Amino acid sequence: MPLDTYTTNLFELEGTKLDFKVKYEDTKFTGKRYVRNSVTGDYLGIVGDKFKSINHLDYFNGIKKVIQENRLPHHLDGAKVKISTARNSAFALIDITLPNVKHKVVTSRHQTEINERIIALHGIDGSCSNQVYFGAIDRFCTNGQIGGEYDTIKRKNTSGLVLERLLQEVRDAKTNFDIRCQMMQKWADTPLNVDGKILLDSIIKSEKISKKMYELTCQEISKRGKNVFALYSAFTNYASYADERNGFNIRNTGFDTRAETMWRREQEVAKWISSPEFKSLVAA
Repeated sequence: MPLDTYTTNLFELEGTKLDFKVKYEDTKFTGKRYVRNSVTGDYLGIVGDKFKSINHLDYFNGIKKVIQENRLPHHLDGAKVKISTARNSAFALIDITLPNVKHKVVTSRHQTEINERIIALHGIDGSCSNQVYFGAIDRFCTNGQIGGEYDTIKRKNTSGLVLERLLQEVRDAKTNFDIRCQMMQKWADTPLNVDGKILLDSIIKSEKISKKMYELTCQEISKRGKNVFALYSAFTNYASYADERNGFNIRNTGFDTRAETMWRREQEVAKWISSPEFKSLVAA
């Protein structure tokens, strides 16, 4: 079973399924190696012989230290951390929400608080580079949000990868949380004066997803008013839930890929809100 848990403190990974060293073993193919779990002995993937992965604990504990060094103590009080894994713990995602770093977004019908969010991804089987994102959480519906305007740190697993250099980039990143929340307020203040079906068909290439998204947007409008922020909330709902709440269920294939699927949805949403069609809604 994949690890998929919440904790109210900054995480402790020692003793969990992520607490193992990465081992390599030659294959019969030139230039290829197996990736193995040092504790269980499980084979987790096949990578090139130049591939170099950081152990999960070293990576995530490094990220944790940087967060602690660059936030005031009260910013971290009550932090909510979700830890998710997939592919037999070859992939891991840690999603941190800081309730004490917040902004209000007010619409004609509703107001909500937006909290700062930090997401770190790590893969040891060659399927995921080292990534850190800065985003937000809508407390009204706990929708997760990332956006193209946010700082993103990405580094591939190569023989030249040095953990300390990656962490220094995270230290240097400016998260622009205030600026992002100001943009959300602008969306809340901007009426959605377009044909929703035509708009969604132009932004979302899948006819099936576009149709369901129109229904979800209508639900958000009933709560938040007919504004661009309601459309954005429908997008982020798609990336936050995968059940009867929004109709975007994940098909059970028998593999522990849910965490990866939900993360891909967040990346889809980031593309949608970066599209010319969405940006034109609030163009000055």
